[in-house]
Amino acid sequence: MIEIQQTPEFQAICPHFIGAAVLAKVTNSPTSPQLWEEIETCCQNLRETYTTETIKQHSGIAATRAAYRAAGKDPSRYRPACEQLARRILQGKQLYSVSTLVDLGNLISLRCGYSTAALDADRIVGNTLRLSLGHEGEPYEGIGRGPLNVEHLPIYRDALGGIATPTSDSTRTAITPQTHQLLLLINGYDGSRKAVETAAKYTCELLQRHCGAEGQYVFY
Repeated sequence: MIEIQQTPEFQAICPHFIGAAVLAKVTNSPTSPQLWEEIETCCQNLRETYTTETIKQHSGIAATRAAYRAAGKDPSRYRPACEQLARRILQGKQLYSVSTLVDLGNLISLRCGYSTAALDADRIVGNTLRLSLGHEGEPYEGIGRGPLNVEHLPIYRDALGGIATPTSDSTRTAITPQTHQLLLLINGYDGSRKAVETAAKYTCELLQRHCGAEGQYVFY
């Protein structure tokens, strides 16, 4: 398991943060009809429960937005991925199917309200990730976003630099069809250990059902 450390800089802004890291040996594949059916059910439940305005009140999303503001980042301009996904559904738009691992990560985020980072662990440099805050001018290429201004954003760094933020993961450690080692990070800015553990256990269940993989998780 890769060690994940919270820096004092991050803890000063997010003292109640609880994260969970799920690691699994996997084989990626096109998304099965069974997994997509689970995603569509989750989307329907979301539409029946929230609107584009009330989704901000979800515990995980509200806490992530509050952390952005505390760090000096506008959460409406740099929306957390969990909110981006939910708003897309609530606006009547469809999700795009990418692959089993990417879609699985999106399902966890939609169901649990936490931003997740689905990373190819073999592309991480070193054995330690440090959760800190982004710096001015720090280079970062977000998946589907191009260069991303990560200043004041919560950011995970490996030995080479940033690889994940709650707004967008980095292209450098992105999931591909060749991914065989998954690291999935669950960001609990609301400090609910119970809810984060529920999300981690659900992740392991999905990996077992749709990838035949045994996931293990740790808190950090």
